[in-house]
Amino acid sequence: MLARMTSEPEQQIGVGTPDAFQRLWTPHRMAYIQGENKPTGPGADDGCPFCAIPAKSDEDGLILARGEHVYAVLNLYPYNGGHLMVVPFRHVADYPQLTDEETGELAEFTKRAMKTLRVASAAQGFNIGMNQGSVAGAGIAAHLHQHVVPRWGGDTNFMPVVGHTRVLPQLLAETRTMLAEAWQD
Repeated sequence: MLARMTSEPEQQIGVGTPDAFQRLWTPHRMAYIQGENKPTGPGADDGCPFCAIPAKSDEDGLILARGEHVYAVLNLYPYNGGHLMVVPFRHVADYPQLTDEETGELAEFTKRAMKTLRVASAAQGFNIGMNQGSVAGAGIAAHLHQHVVPRWGGDTNFMPVVGHTRVLPQLLAETRTMLAEAWQD
């Protein structure tokens, strides 16, 4: 691959105007862009993936850990390697709708996720948060979920900005195994 790379523009038929850029194709992202696996409505029976995931095996559902009220699962469309979510089992959209028990376990799982990511991947920081409602950026607004995104010094690069592409160094199944084995109690 590197032997073929040159500083000269290469004619690439079918990609528009020839230029000096190499192309990194990420066709798997089209599933997210086109809304594949998105619910058809707000109800739990409207195809909610967060309601369907717990019925799968941990490996097939990318589940890291299960509690009484919440579970931790890898994000199918991660911002960074190890990007996970803490999700209540109950189909609820708004944070104030959580019971005290659900709120407590969600907080506890968030702390465990941070400890696990520090041990397993030496995460140096985190972005943690919820997007409440579709206008606030929630991809699946009908089922509350909290993102835990590990960060490292220098983990940002030009790819998301210029190429609209995220570079992830590990397959999700491998990440799930690593984090599930390191899950901290």
